[in-house]
Amino acid sequence: MPVLGIESSCDETGVAVYDATRGLLSHRLYSQVEMHARFGGVVPELASRDHIRKILPLIEAALDDAGVTGADLDGVAYTAGPGLIGALLVGGTVATGLAMAWGAPVIPVHHMEAHLLAPLLEDDAPDFPFVALLVSGGHSLLVDVAAPGQYEIIGESLDDAAGEAFDKTAKLLGLGYPGGPALAALAEQSDAETDRYNFPRPMLKKPGLNFSFSGLKTAVMLQVRELEAAGTLNESAKADIANSFETAVVETLVKKSQRALEQTGRNTLVIAGGVGANKRLRASLQQSLQAKGCQVFYPRPEFCTDNGAMVAHAGALRLAQARSPAAGVEARARWALSELAPIA
Repeated sequence: MPVLGIESSCDETGVAVYDATRGLLSHRLYSQVEMHARFGGVVPELASRDHIRKILPLIEAALDDAGVTGADLDGVAYTAGPGLIGALLVGGTVATGLAMAWGAPVIPVHHMEAHLLAPLLEDDAPDFPFVALLVSGGHSLLVDVAAPGQYEIIGESLDDAAGEAFDKTAKLLGLGYPGGPALAALAEQSDAETDRYNFPRPMLKKPGLNFSFSGLKTAVMLQVRELEAAGTLNESAKADIANSFETAVVETLVKKSQRALEQTGRNTLVIAGGVGANKRLRASLQQSLQAKGCQVFYPRPEFCTDNGAMVAHAGALRLAQARSPAAGVEARARWALSELAPIA
C-alpha cells in the first residue's frame, strides 16, 4: 500500500513514498537554508513561494525513484500542521489536487506525530510504550506514548523551545543561519576543560517536567555584553560560551528525560526533532540511560529535521482515517498532539 508523503511546514520541501509492506521506497528533500540565511531566519512568504517552485519536480522524482505512478498510490499524506500557514497550504493544496486527479484519498498528518514516529523507520525500531522527547526549533515536549496515536504531554517549554534558544544564542554570537548546527560546531572548538561560564540549568531544581530556556538565553546575552564591554569577546571566548550554553541545554534535557522515565515507569526513550541530531545530546543520553538500564532510540540524522519520509510513514499508519480530497484542504498553524485520535 504505497503512500506519498509531502512535507512543507517550514523551510524544507520533503517528498517520499512509503509502503506498509516494503518500507521506505524513496525520499527527496530540498532545503531553503541558503535562501533564508541572507535574512538570518525563515521568511514565511519566501518559504511558500519556494515550496511552489520545488514541490512538483520533487514529487515526480520521488515517484520515479520508487517505481510507482500516481495511479498506484493508496493515499497522499501531507503535513497539515502545526507550521507556517502559507507553507502548509502549498503542500496541502498540491496533495489534495493530485489525490483528486489520481482517485486517491488524502491523509492530513500532524507534524509532531510524524517526528515522534520517525524512529520506527529504522531497522532497530523501539517498541511501545515509550517516552518521547521532541526537541526542535518550535517545540520542546516530553510525551508519554502508550501506543500509536495515544499521547499524553507530560512536559513542555513554558517559553522558548530548545532549538529556538540555540538559534537565538547563535545570533548573539554572530553565527550564521541555521544557528543550532553552527553553535554546536563552535562549541567543539572550545579548549575549556570545564564548563567555564556555568550558565543556569532552567527549572531543574523545581518539580515537574516542564522546560524554560528564556532565562538561559538572557544569561548568555548578559555574558556577551560583559565581554564586549571589556573588549575580550574574541573567538576563543565565543567558543567557550557556545560550549557552556550547549552543556546547560543538554544537561537540562537529559535530566528531565530521566525524570520522565522514572515518573512514568517506562524504560525506553525516543528522541526526535532537529535538536535530536545534536552529538553531545546523543552521547550524554546514551551514557546516562544505559547506566540506568534504559534504552534510547533516534531516527537517522537526516530524518531528525523536517522530511517527507516521516510524513509518508505517519500517513501510512493513519491510512484507515484517510478522507476524500473533496473535503478540502486542512492547514493549522497550531495543533495539539492531544487532539489526535488513536491509530487503529
